[in-house]
Amino acid sequence: MQTNVLPLDSLVDVTSYGPFRGLKGTIRQVDTIEALPDEPCYFYLVALEGAQIKEPLWFECAEVEPAAPLSVAAQPGE
Repeated sequence: MQTNVLPLDSLVDVTSYGPFRGLKGTIRQVDTIEALPDEPCYFYLVALEGAQIKEPLWFECAEVEPAAPLSVAAQPGE
């Protein structure tokens, strides 16, 4: 299970098995459920690109992954 919370405005890929699999989107909101103290469950409200649905949709943390590595940062002067 994913342990790091993805930041707002992150670009993500939908990896769940469903009609939105393979789409990209942008995280608009993050919600946490403290089901177990050592394993919080995160949900992301994602605005999808290229979907007929224009409203953002909720995805569980295991259903999305960063579209680019989070450690990649622009170098000064680029």
